[in-house]
Amino acid sequence: MVFGLGSLAEAGFCAGRLGARRPFVVTDPGIIDAGWVAELVHHLRDVGLDPQVWAGVTPNPKDHEIDAALAAYVECGGDVIIGIGGGSALDAAKGVAILSGNGGSISDYAGVDRVVNPIPPLLMIPSTAGTGSDVSQFCIVTDTAHAVKMTIMGRSLVPDISVTDPRLLSTMPQDLAAATGLDALTHAVESFVSLGHNPLADGHALSAARLVAQALRRNVEAPGDEQARLWMAQASLEAGLAFSNSILGATHAMSHQVGGLFDLPHGVVNGVLLPHVIRFNAAVVPERFAVLAGAMGLPVAGVPAAEAAELLAQYVQDLAESVGAPRRLGALGVTDQDVERMSITAVRDACLATNPRPAGQDDIAGIFRESL
Repeated sequence: MVFGLGSLAEAGFCAGRLGARRPFVVTDPGIIDAGWVAELVHHLRDVGLDPQVWAGVTPNPKDHEIDAALAAYVECGGDVIIGIGGGSALDAAKGVAILSGNGGSISDYAGVDRVVNPIPPLLMIPSTAGTGSDVSQFCIVTDTAHAVKMTIMGRSLVPDISVTDPRLLSTMPQDLAAATGLDALTHAVESFVSLGHNPLADGHALSAARLVAQALRRNVEAPGDEQARLWMAQASLEAGLAFSNSILGATHAMSHQVGGLFDLPHGVVNGVLLPHVIRFNAAVVPERFAVLAGAMGLPVAGVPAAEAAELLAQYVQDLAESVGAPRRLGALGVTDQDVERMSITAVRDACLATNPRPAGQDDIAGIFRESL
């Protein structure tokens, strides 16, 4: 992991360390327009590499986009795969690597540890502060035939090198800064209460939650605030390390279904759902939420754990609204008629396995309805 202002200049050296000669850069038109791809290509060529750029990624990357990128990767004779952009570009880069080394369709790998053959080296360069794909074992791709997001998970998907240059955050639109920041917060909260939580991941989760509380609003409202950008870049990185090791919970299992069906910003959906999931899970682990609330600066000293958890849920709801997220899924177009379909697919999502409170289809449907 390479972190710091100006660290994009290390990309050529990093790619060379991975054996690159013709690196394949996966990105989207917005990152090209912002100028970051041109800077990356410059650094790659400076060390004698011949980069090839593919920019066909859209928000919530689709299965057919992975197929198109793979065809371009094969045609150009690419080797090391570089993702630069938000989580969509990074996940698309992972998708190309999966199919390059394992063949078939990307839907074949939905689930846990289904990527069994080696994949090309991965270098990830995030331009947003939230997804954590640059350091995680997750790859999320939309199955367009079934309108659901597939969770592909496995240690082989952890990138070889990540380069986090907080300068790249300066070109995020305000709504994207808000959405990805809410995603980072959800990663921190869910990983801290996950059944898979552990002391090393806990430290990263608490640090990320603290940083989001300090910097998210500032990063959205004042993109030129260098300190806020640094803190949010660090929050994203640490939250990614936390959930890659502890996994997640019901919020992500549910938001994947909403995003797949409606093609909505993942972080915004998380921001709407998280308070309701906190309340659901607080019935079994209120003390974990109390610790999170304290780390985020809420006045919970001496407060019973259940009350602290409720304070945290209220705080998250207010924070999400303050950066532009709605309070209800209904404002995003979700209706009661969608609940059953989304609940059926949510209980199949790998993220639900580590939710601290067992949740069946009826439980998930109840949370969805509460959030409408």
